[in-house]
Amino acid sequence: MSIYNNIPEKQILLCTLNSTYQHSSFGLRYLFANLGEHQKNAEILEWTIKENPRNVVEKILLRKPTIVGFSVYIWNTEELFEVCSILKSVAPHIILVLGGSEISYETETQRLFPIADYIIAGEAEFLFKNFCDQILSGQIPVTKIIRGELPDIKSLILPYDLYTDDDIKNRVIYVEASRGCPYKCEYCLSSLDKSVRSFDLNLFLAEIKKLMDRGARTFKFVDRTFNLSPTTSVTILNFFFEHIELGLFLHFEMVPDRLPQEIKNLIQKFPAGSLQFEVGIQTLNPDVAKNVSRKNDLKKVEENFNYILTETKVHTHADLIVGLPGETLESFGAGFDRLAEMKPDEIQVGILKRLKGTPIIRHETEFQMRYQAFAPFQILSTSTMDYSTLQRMNRFAKFWDLYANSGEFKNFTTVIRDQSGSYFWNFMKLVDQLSEKYSETHSISLASLAEAAWNYLLALHMDREAASEMIIKDYCNGSKKRDLPGFLKTNSAVDKNRVDSRSLNQRQMNHLS
Repeated sequence: MSIYNNIPEKQILLCTLNSTYQHSSFGLRYLFANLGEHQKNAEILEWTIKENPRNVVEKILLRKPTIVGFSVYIWNTEELFEVCSILKSVAPHIILVLGGSEISYETETQRLFPIADYIIAGEAEFLFKNFCDQILSGQIPVTKIIRGELPDIKSLILPYDLYTDDDIKNRVIYVEASRGCPYKCEYCLSSLDKSVRSFDLNLFLAEIKKLMDRGARTFKFVDRTFNLSPTTSVTILNFFFEHIELGLFLHFEMVPDRLPQEIKNLIQKFPAGSLQFEVGIQTLNPDVAKNVSRKNDLKKVEENFNYILTETKVHTHADLIVGLPGETLESFGAGFDRLAEMKPDEIQVGILKRLKGTPIIRHETEFQMRYQAFAPFQILSTSTMDYSTLQRMNRFAKFWDLYANSGEFKNFTTVIRDQSGSYFWNFMKLVDQLSEKYSETHSISLASLAEAAWNYLLALHMDREAASEMIIKDYCNGSKKRDLPGFLKTNSAVDKNRVDSRSLNQRQMNHLS
């Protein structure tokens, strides 16, 4: 008997390719929740970008749909081109409609455009429902690109009951209390927002409580500015604190220079491993910040980081962007050092990507900004950072993630930080050495990273036994039990202060002292 027997036919399929299995499509769940009477004839299908395009098309055709919708993002647009090309070749009668942030702007310039029958641009909950009404009643939409007013989000049906038990067990649960951003940072799609719109808070929290009752413990807020309204932030944090004994993990994106006292007092109460703040710094160069309309009160930023570090157990994740207009390698390094002095738990070094529709395009001529022509549309060179420099920073970002952000080499990176001179340039020395040996970072084993760190310590004239003991301490960090790599097996040092913190988020576990 075929494994595909008994698959029910569906008129409407809502599909996407997620970057990894642990991610779930929040947007598709919103569309499905607001489909009204069409829900009974609709289904959500999710794959990852690693899925064979032929298999994706095969599973779509088994359901004999009339309408197939795909959500297109920067991370899946290349893979979706293959899927959609095959689908329209073998089943041209199927109505293919695309939506999502990547296809919503500069739409007609994209190679997916001629393949699709229709594009729904922007927030599409009501637009997609109306589109299905038209198609299934035999009407033909007037235009290929369908745009409309932003939906009244307090009229939206919330999608949280569409997270399955498997989602709750294995996937990230995305939630939002608001949409929009008041800031106009030119590299970000949120710069196009006209205002911040908030959901009904009581209804939202009631839905979150139902998720918790079903076993959800990890919540990732996608709000751009969670701490914009202290009243709302405090209400949400108080709600979660009342249930903190469940072992919750909460991720928020925070405005870095906005941390009023009422929020400070509350986050102080949360235990280690429960709160993570993603703090968008992006640049600490005032001239570059001005170029991209980024506003930060740097004094307040430093004060807030110091408070979080000294008075709370919040895990902080700070972002910097390489390749912004006017940024040099030297100015980026100086900003990196300044941020490192604030001691966030992680510094995420990202390479600038040109998101379609963002106003950063206005700098392309003045700063000679050149981007790759395919996803993820990463910056290749600028007037102040040439191609080789950006390649070097690509490697820096990857090795920084492997050594520092992972928390796997906490003692080793502390040694690099505590050397005289610049933390950035000291780590860059390690990056340059590693780059001569490894052309790619994804294939380097943890043991190889440990050996490279050990050799780096020896080059600093650290005592051989002390260097070995330090690397063993990192390699066997916390409750991990690993066989020592060959270059360390002659040493008997062990970490006698292991932390049994298996209930906490793994990345945070690695950063615990």
